[in-house]
Amino acid sequence: MLAFLVALASALIVTPIVRGVARRAGFVDKPSSRKLHSVPIPLLGGVAIYAAVIGSVIILGRHHDHHLSELLSIILGTTLMASLGLWDDRVSLSAPIKLIFQFLIVAGLYVAGVRIHLGWLPDWVNFALTVIWCLTICNAVNFLDNMDGLCAGISGICAAFFAIIAAMNGQIVVSILAASLLGGCAGFLFYNRKPASIFMGDAGSLFLGLMLAVVGIKMRFPGNLNIVTWMVPVLILAVPLFDTSLVFVSRLRRRVNPFTTAGKDHMSHRLVEQGMTQLEAVLVLCLASCFVGLLAIFTMQANKAEGYQVGIAVVCIGMWILWKHEWRKVGASVSVQDQAGTSGAK
Repeated sequence: MLAFLVALASALIVTPIVRGVARRAGFVDKPSSRKLHSVPIPLLGGVAIYAAVIGSVIILGRHHDHHLSELLSIILGTTLMASLGLWDDRVSLSAPIKLIFQFLIVAGLYVAGVRIHLGWLPDWVNFALTVIWCLTICNAVNFLDNMDGLCAGISGICAAFFAIIAAMNGQIVVSILAASLLGGCAGFLFYNRKPASIFMGDAGSLFLGLMLAVVGIKMRFPGNLNIVTWMVPVLILAVPLFDTSLVFVSRLRRRVNPFTTAGKDHMSHRLVEQGMTQLEAVLVLCLASCFVGLLAIFTMQANKAEGYQVGIAVVCIGMWILWKHEWRKVGASVSVQDQAGTSGAK
């Protein structure tokens, strides 16, 4: 609770400060045909989220000496990821360059001990799983930053469930990380809800993505089998994972590069196209995130049969939604700006 409050207060205080700095420095997101805003919006919100979260982790995590080296590794890795996002916000890096740097950051975390470790698998497989998981979540959260309040709202909900589950399993340091993330998102959301007065940019979304991926890796469930509990982080992050899957399928079907083609083909855009307001679309996706979070808590305590029934049901629902919004006529009318070669596509 203290970690949440420190990060919340910090984000509420720091966000308007960096908003003013961004305006004076011309660090803004300009309107375009593929974006929903009509006036330039300051783009340094990710710096405020980073400062609030890392500040809270440093203040409260320093009391846990036996985890200090690992916390320092996480702080360094997420700092580098936020810096990469800030660099991209400023100069628009190409997708391959971003992926290379993301790979190097995650590889560094693996060497430092932040890794998926399945004892019956060789190290190279554990390394590959760690890289795939971290890069997937980083870019899924980055893709989710497409509507006011959506990325911060979903990330905050995911962090809340991680914090609850970590506390239930006695993982104090992990719960501090997750609660700090929740507080940073909640404080920033006060300024990012529609109509947003500041955007987080890639600095914020990549930072949030890596933090959520790391927290998912660090979760432990001593009261159940790994063959069941591996689904818990996946369920908590099901909404960003589904949105990214939908976008990839849609863009591949149109024979365009999912990484370099930007468009209004995310789930949030499709809900708006069906008649919802932007606020309603964001709330629906946030409610969906709460629903799968509750399923994650159930799965954490479920036996093998129950856990896999939940997993199969969620996959089937996801496939049905994907079919409804992509293969039926409603999917054919999605407005997309095909911009091959555009970096930072979402």
